[in-house]
Amino acid sequence: MTESGITWAFRPWHYVLLAISALMLALVYWDGLVDMSAKWGKEEYSHAFMLPFVAVFFAWQRLTDLRQRSSANSWLGVWMMALGAFMYIAGELGSLYTVIQYGFLVALGGLLVSLVGLRTFAVLLPAYALLFFIVPLPNFLYHQLSQQLQLISSELGVEVIRLFGIPVFLEGNVIDLGAYQLQVVEACNGLRYLFPLMALGFIAAVIFRGALWKKILIFVSTVPITVLMNSFRIGVIGVMVQWGGTGMAEGFLHDFEGWVIFMACAAILVGEMALLARIGNPQGSLLSAFAIEGPPPLPKENVVRYRAIPRSFWIAFAVLTAALAVSQLLPNREEQTLERRDFLFFPRTLGGWSGQVEKMKSATKEALALDDYILATYDNGLGDEVNLYIAYYASQRKGASVHSPKTCLPGGGWRMKERSRYAIDVAGREEPLWVNRVLIQMGEDRRLVYYWFQQRGRLITNEYMLKWLLFWDALVKNRTDGALVRVTTGVPVGEDPASYDVLLSQFVGSIWPTLPDYIPE
Repeated sequence: MTESGITWAFRPWHYVLLAISALMLALVYWDGLVDMSAKWGKEEYSHAFMLPFVAVFFAWQRLTDLRQRSSANSWLGVWMMALGAFMYIAGELGSLYTVIQYGFLVALGGLLVSLVGLRTFAVLLPAYALLFFIVPLPNFLYHQLSQQLQLISSELGVEVIRLFGIPVFLEGNVIDLGAYQLQVVEACNGLRYLFPLMALGFIAAVIFRGALWKKILIFVSTVPITVLMNSFRIGVIGVMVQWGGTGMAEGFLHDFEGWVIFMACAAILVGEMALLARIGNPQGSLLSAFAIEGPPPLPKENVVRYRAIPRSFWIAFAVLTAALAVSQLLPNREEQTLERRDFLFFPRTLGGWSGQVEKMKSATKEALALDDYILATYDNGLGDEVNLYIAYYASQRKGASVHSPKTCLPGGGWRMKERSRYAIDVAGREEPLWVNRVLIQMGEDRRLVYYWFQQRGRLITNEYMLKWLLFWDALVKNRTDGALVRVTTGVPVGEDPASYDVLLSQFVGSIWPTLPDYIPE
């Protein structure tokens, strides 16, 4: 609460206490902070290096307002500190760095709220909120967002190419120009523009003088600006490839085009701010709409009073001390690994089925980051073929994780015509085996797909439940290994897909007794 005529200050020993608290906080969350800063080396997150400095600048701008507000007890700060400590313990036991990183920000906010109270902390809220942009997205969210943006950018990019009168065909993320084919890979998803531009948009919204709706619009508009400009870039690359060959989509020129597009995104954002500055009252120029000056001077006649450290801070500090003690006592747990057979030895003959093993492309294998796999086509001698694909991950803690067909198949140009859960009666199981049943089609090519996630003795069909159980088992079992099992067969157009359920069910029944040797339970 602002008190007229009073300037609130910390005593010298208060600064020592705050420095000790900051050091303890860093020590507790050190592993997560190191992992986070390492990920800042990726293009998508390279902007994060500057954000803590911008946050400090925002706090400095509000210094005068802060010094005129008194401190108050806040039990919310204590609860935030406790939540941050719990997130640290859960993340450390599960070796899930994202949980530790968000726990660090929650604990930092808890210390500040417990020190000055919620009303005074509200002055620092823009600086504090900016820090959440420094935490990399969890891998499964990143991959899902990437897949969706690739599809959207591909579709819009093709429309740009057609504007130039160039015939083009799109299959998922593959742009077919006839003589050339371009694949919109993960590097072209636009996230390396979206994340920096969202952070820039948030900074711009904070320093923009204007109504709240204008600030919200500035920030929210960064998403469509990025998507549209990235789609335009893909379209332009397609046009240039058609005219100048595939070299126009590679090397320095490809990277230079990316920089041009990002600068264009920033220019559009500035233009939007200039337009908003002239709408409503008061109207002004773009320069006058920026609040980038330092803190105003304090009135000379103000009386200086020293803050008292609230009781809530001492309790939060005690929680932090306990978290530091726990961090030293927690064992450095190595993930439990169970013995298994390599898929190199997976049977080529299974209950009347004979298999021919295929080799995955090195680029695909690198993108999937799997530890072991089998890709094979089995024939029952009656002209029926079933493709088997099993991807095994020994650990899903540090970036590598199962890729769901739900997101991967559309990227390959397949359209999902039907999707449901399906029960298979398997010999040796008291309960039916539930799988995801998907009918996909690309042109005249139709296929029936069964897939499920076989992870640490669990059979899972829901992608979100998969992520929750991954966290839970990392915490409780100290295991994150698991596999995706997928079987596929062709379904000629005009035939009933239900008649092929018997075929796939029989094949699943044939491989089922063998799977535990290769996918540990």
